[in-house]
Amino acid sequence: MSLPKVLILIQPFNRNTGGGITLSNLFKGWPKDKIAVLTRGQLVNANTRTDICDSYYQLGHLEYRWTFPFNKLKRKYYSGLLEFGENGANGIVTNKSNLRVALLNRYVNPFLKWTGVQNAISKLELSQQLKDWLLSYNPDVLYAQAQTRESVLFCTLIQKFLNKPMVFHMMDDWVQLEGKGLMGRYWYPKVQKEFRNMLGKSAMHLSISDLMAIEYKRRYGYDFQTFHNPIDLNFWKQGQRNSYKLGDPPTVLYAGRVGLGIEKSLQRMAKAITALNREMDTSIKFILQVSEKPSWTDKYDCVIHRSFVPYEELPIKFAAADILFLPYDFSAKAINFIRYSMPTKASEYMISGTPILICAPEGTAIVDYAGKYGWAKVVTEDNLEVLTAGLKSLLLNQEERQRIAQTAIKLAEDRHDAEKVRADFKAALVSVLDKKSV
Repeated sequence: MSLPKVLILIQPFNRNTGGGITLSNLFKGWPKDKIAVLTRGQLVNANTRTDICDSYYQLGHLEYRWTFPFNKLKRKYYSGLLEFGENGANGIVTNKSNLRVALLNRYVNPFLKWTGVQNAISKLELSQQLKDWLLSYNPDVLYAQAQTRESVLFCTLIQKFLNKPMVFHMMDDWVQLEGKGLMGRYWYPKVQKEFRNMLGKSAMHLSISDLMAIEYKRRYGYDFQTFHNPIDLNFWKQGQRNSYKLGDPPTVLYAGRVGLGIEKSLQRMAKAITALNREMDTSIKFILQVSEKPSWTDKYDCVIHRSFVPYEELPIKFAAADILFLPYDFSAKAINFIRYSMPTKASEYMISGTPILICAPEGTAIVDYAGKYGWAKVVTEDNLEVLTAGLKSLLLNQEERQRIAQTAIKLAEDRHDAEKVRADFKAALVSVLDKKSV
């Protein structure tokens, strides 16, 4: 199969974000001379991967236009092709102030989002330098992920300029959050209209879950094909768990991000384990494998913080736990954001051989998927006692743990094998070349 030359919009390859991991696993093995990335300077860092693609055009000061006074406050990024070497790459801002980033993420950005200012303070434009590069690279197909209004408008702009078929891949239902905040009534219909316009300019639509595909067909009228994070079976089987006796002490592991849609359920698990340790006179540990230790963990003796480990170590770490925890919060805001999402780690959890415990609301894609195939124990109530009972049941029932784990392994092999999924993904991208350009 002759593969098309692809230009990836916005999302860079990496191993520390859901979009980046999914992207990496879908495009692994694609010829390097037929793949390039056009992305924002804020997204390129030391975690950016060059083994799959080493042609990155970074959107910087030539493409960004900031309104006053933000043009005085925002960091100035290099515009142009990045040259990667042993000591990193030119133009990448790697030494970012942890304090500055923390303040922005914790206070400034949420405030700008709530007031609606975030949607109006910047604009991405096509510089002459970028136009020249786009025409020189001359892709056959555009592949896009977008998580902001600004990115949606930019993807639409690139598609219009190149007039090439675009494949759009939706990760989270972030558009629904535009209705929140001070200016929600203004921004929600506006962003929905712009999002619909981008979908109309796309030759193919991809979703991250089957439930999202169903809902988006109803909401927007387009057929969405599901592509979730595929996994390399040989890589993950190197540490696959095959014993279902509990460790001493037993461990529950959560690995991933902490924030919107997850935080409260993590705290509830800490409370559940604390209650079980008291009731059963045990010392169950709750391992949080996250970037930074959350401040609330100091209240719980059972919580152990572990920073992110190299991706190559994940099979061993996942298999070493007795239970893998997959949580979502129950607030209306969280549900709006995660309802149709499928965590990147879900397929990685499945293949690990460690039994999975899900705590998430009914009607979410993760609960729907687990209920349909039985690859996890599921708690769907926003209740500490129910979660504690579910965890206790799983800890005390070795037969249930083994059944869940083996069901998950079989499903991962059948539906998430990277070789199978990549073949379907390649065929999908090739097929858009036969469609009339929009």
